Amino acid sequence: MRRLEMLSNTIFGVAMTLLAYDLPKASNFTKAPGWIDLANVYAQPVIALAISFVVAGLFWFSHHRRLAVAPEASRGVVFLNLFFLLTIIVLPVTNGLYGGYRLDRVVAMLYGIHLTLIATVNAVLWILALRGQPNPTLLATALLPVAVFVSGTTAAYVSPQAAQFLWGLAFLSPVAGWLAGRRAN
Repeated sequence: MRRLEMLSNTIFGVAMTLLAYDLPKASNFTKAPGWIDLANVYAQPVIALAISFVVAGLFWFSHHRRLAVAPEASRGVVFLNLFFLLTIIVLPVTNGLYGGYRLDRVVAMLYGIHLTLIATVNAVLWILALRGQPNPTLLATALLPVAVFVSGTTAAYVSPQAAQFLWGLAFLSPVAGWLAGRRAN
């Protein structure tokens, strides 16, 4: 699992760095841009970058906490962890699409499906890591993003603009974990 941890650090680091790759370059302007020009060019890509960066950061943190809880794993769990890392590697691709076409229903739904897949695999890995040692705090922290991303993806079908605000609620998962822990005590 220590080798998996080192590999995951590299994968998360590269994926999080590549999120900025699709940001427009200054050379796209023929003259110094005004505030409106900057907002028109950078607003969508920066919103997508911010969402994806925070999502990746939260899942990186969750991944490391999970590896600490379950320092040993079966071959199947290791392969599931590798699949989880694959979903992270693809994040810059869907982020680039979302950054360019954030208000398009199909692109917003694809991005939401991808976020939901990441959250679902993470939740399954948490459930496997916590087998035999129930921990409502960690389970709530792992399951809330799944519910939020499913809701946001469903909302993207109706209103792609509203989905970005719903997806932001996934960042409240530590609060949900804290509340679940207080209830259990």
